[in-house]
Amino acid sequence: MLAGTDVVGGNGNCGAPASIKHLSVRVAFPKRPKRLLVLAGEQRSASRTRWSQPSPSESQQLATALPAEQSFSLVQQAASDLQCSIFPEIDALVGANIRRVQQAFKRARIGPHHFAGSTGYGHGDLGRAALDEVTAEVMGAEAAIVRTQFVSGTHAIATALFSVLRPGDEMLAVAGRPYDTMEEVIGLRGTPGHGSMREWGIRYRELPLTEHGGVDWNGLPAALHSGTKLVLVQRSCGYALRPTLGIPDIARVVDLVRRHGPRGCVVAVDNCYGEMTDVLEPCSVGADLAMGSLIKSPGGTIAPGGGYVAGQADLVAAAAARLTAPGVGLDAGCVEASTLRLQMQGLFLAPQMVGEALKSGRLVAHAMTAAGFSVTPKPGMPEVLPYITAVQLGSRERMIAFCQAVQACCPVGSYISPTPGVTAGYGDEVIFADGTFIDGSTSELTADGPLRPPYVVYCQGGTHWTHWSMALESALAALSSLDTPS
Repeated sequence: MLAGTDVVGGNGNCGAPASIKHLSVRVAFPKRPKRLLVLAGEQRSASRTRWSQPSPSESQQLATALPAEQSFSLVQQAASDLQCSIFPEIDALVGANIRRVQQAFKRARIGPHHFAGSTGYGHGDLGRAALDEVTAEVMGAEAAIVRTQFVSGTHAIATALFSVLRPGDEMLAVAGRPYDTMEEVIGLRGTPGHGSMREWGIRYRELPLTEHGGVDWNGLPAALHSGTKLVLVQRSCGYALRPTLGIPDIARVVDLVRRHGPRGCVVAVDNCYGEMTDVLEPCSVGADLAMGSLIKSPGGTIAPGGGYVAGQADLVAAAAARLTAPGVGLDAGCVEASTLRLQMQGLFLAPQMVGEALKSGRLVAHAMTAAGFSVTPKPGMPEVLPYITAVQLGSRERMIAFCQAVQACCPVGSYISPTPGVTAGYGDEVIFADGTFIDGSTSELTADGPLRPPYVVYCQGGTHWTHWSMALESALAALSSLDTPS
């Protein structure tokens, strides 16, 4: 054992060794002088994280990162309970999804020659075409485009929407108000002259959620008008306190639109945070389009960027034309060899990484409830497994303390103290704990949220649930310290 270390163990259930299930290593580092860090590439927007600032001493960081025994015991008990009940069910889902992803790779005959990459126009890139083919099968769709040129999930979604909608058309959002970054795309707020849907003469309506946070099934048929060209379904909760929509919900939306909507009405699903959380995807149950980001679930935490649009072949081709230009077609868009390999490998790893994120979310729900906080969805095995777990902290100070404690447990930028600020695409101040290897990769381990009542932090990702275990210990200790009178 290393000198100056203290190993804390405990007895667990399910036959797992205590050294594996309940292990915490505490290291007493020597004090070091404060330092001012000003390095190229670290001047990120002040709205996310202050990347360049005097950092606390190592001893101060250690005090933040090492939780109190009470926090440690609470989190470890929650983990022990889950390993006997919910985690095996999630592992079964992971196994089923690995099988279907492997089958897609096998049918496409993926080989080393697909990792060559391309330059310039990217014409004839066999690997890019093969990745499109594999993604289409995984997503249950006729076709798909996976492109590094998509800079975010919002970009992929907006591209698909603009490829369908024309001036005078109407888009109906059936899961309440879409995610914050979509508000500027729609034109609910934002900079005039930047080409929002509203500026292009596209009408927008939304169907409010029920008081329980679900789709208003009784109100949906009447909400479909003769001019409704596209129905948007946001699968995840976004920055709202509502349940995640499941595949049965999406199938029901599709059915109602086909029976009560105008002929040719397109059902498009914002699939961010939804991939691999079920054995089926939206297009498998009739959705016309599904869009998402590779720095979320389908990138398996290693894809360096990009997004996808999957669905009906003609609609996917239209989205490709919108991303580039009419006439350019699907056979364009260069991608470096290393990026292409990581996108392929990330898709194969996605079921496993999503499984760990789902376990992490259930751990967050279990531990934070035990600590006295309200969470959505509640602990246990919900009908629809959520990628995102929302925790109501009740105050600005608690949100900041929680995120700063999580950031201290991240592998990248653990020395940083996140601060709230204005971020492009968001209407409120937002705070992010996101010390990730891929910028914005919430699938690694992140906690964030807008600074507005009831002050909810949204927890997601986790390459292994034990990383969230460590982060929760730190966060609960920080909250306890904040609430303890001095």
